[in-house]
Amino acid sequence: MNKTRQFFAGRRGQWTRLKNAFPRGSSRDILWIHCASLGEFEQGRPVMEALRVQYPGSGILLTFFSPSGYEVRKNYKGADYVFYLPLDSPWNAARFLNVVKPAAALFVKYEYWYFYLTALRRRHIPTYLFSAIFRPQQPFFKWYGMFHRHMLTCYTRIFVQDNSSADLLQKNIKLPLPVTVAGDTRFDRVVAITKGDNTPAWIIERMATPLLVAGSTWPEDEDMLARLLEEIPHFQLILAPHEIHAAHLTGISALFEKWNPEFYSAPQKGSCSRVLVIDCMGLLSSLYRHATLCYIGGGFNPSGIHNTLEAAVHGKPVLFGPNYKKFREAAELTEIGAARSYTEYAGLLSHFRNWLDNPESMQDSGRKAAAYVRSRTGATSIILETLADQVR
Repeated sequence: MNKTRQFFAGRRGQWTRLKNAFPRGSSRDILWIHCASLGEFEQGRPVMEALRVQYPGSGILLTFFSPSGYEVRKNYKGADYVFYLPLDSPWNAARFLNVVKPAAALFVKYEYWYFYLTALRRRHIPTYLFSAIFRPQQPFFKWYGMFHRHMLTCYTRIFVQDNSSADLLQKNIKLPLPVTVAGDTRFDRVVAITKGDNTPAWIIERMATPLLVAGSTWPEDEDMLARLLEEIPHFQLILAPHEIHAAHLTGISALFEKWNPEFYSAPQKGSCSRVLVIDCMGLLSSLYRHATLCYIGGGFNPSGIHNTLEAAVHGKPVLFGPNYKKFREAAELTEIGAARSYTEYAGLLSHFRNWLDNPESMQDSGRKAAAYVRSRTGATSIILETLADQVR
């Protein structure tokens, strides 16, 4: 089922399910956390886990806008209830809040839903935006952005990732906004991930050195990696593509046919393939810990590269394509020498060879990557301390 069909099919009958989950007369406080998709879920997860500890008697409701988040995390054990968010309208917002009756609402990073936010404010429900980041090109800072600026006033507090976001709000929004620079909760999340390893033993047994783990790749990335395999014969590739639908996997199989790629879903007995394709979700963050160095996909897409922190936290040097500059952590990792970007294949080949031929330099880059991540943790604690003043 494609994402558009999932988007509507998943919402069919949801009002009945919501009413069954939240019967009238229930006195349990509900803490509602909304994420757009899977990336925002990972960003919000440290806060959800901390809320579970700080408010053990409260129920946690997790909602998603996108199927790519809901379908993967609909059975997430850290929440008591997981639903799609009904589409934003005056009627839906009022009905949703009447059914759920949240004690507080928390939105992750970019979530601005006008009718939900205004309904929350009218009902005096504490409402928070966290891990938010603001840039001058956003509509909040344009002459036509009054509608968007109004939504910002609905938040009880806005927790931003950095000082530049706070300065943009305070200098350009002529409204009293309660803003706190807390940092990015993704740093807390990736550090927590390092405490466990769910890599299957059979994969670890078949790993060779040097090992390149390439995560969240797209066809453009895969074309480059195939050329790298051709030119440098002495490394193993573990490939975790961003899309794992049949058409993409068929294309990967054809592209890497020369190396007889092995797929996670169909391991070959006794095989030690030079190319292992991870055609499932949930393994990538653990696989990075076993890598010699890491490659992050998406750098040739308009939307940009994917999560660099899951690799960097393990002390691994990181490679990626050219579209990364709007991602602050990727730019900062590049500035300190923990990551390298390339625009053409020759650049990828040069960086890869340079690190492999200079192990001390590669290890130094890895140490810088890990130190960078760990120096930026703590956003979750700041958020929870503030919430304690207004959420019972």
